[in-house]
Amino acid sequence: MTDLVLRDIDPVLAERIRKVAQTNGWTVHQTILHLIERGLYASEGGALRFDGSESDVMQSAIAALETVPNDPGFSLIGRVGGAPPATAPMDEPPTGFDPNELARFIDSVPVGGKLGGRE
Repeated sequence: MTDLVLRDIDPVLAERIRKVAQTNGWTVHQTILHLIERGLYASEGGALRFDGSESDVMQSAIAALETVPNDPGFSLIGRVGGAPPATAPMDEPPTGFDPNELARFIDSVPVGGKLGGRE
């Protein structure tokens, strides 16, 4: 294996390398090799490239997400543009709401000893 000599390493960088080594339980030599390998992989685009099947799956997922209809909820996550305009609070309950029906429902809910069909 070829030996490499690094000169004039910034002390902050050297300390960061030592911390990575200590955190992972590696020697400084192992750490530098690992960091060089990972750095080369990332700089060559390996960290951002997909193989053919992964690319197809990613494109399918993106296409499926693009079909989510626009609404004021979750489909706006990640979309460009402002938030939908806020709606004014309603002064009256929604149409079709019957307070008497709600009272009858509440009265029909079993309580105490009647729970679970017991009397």
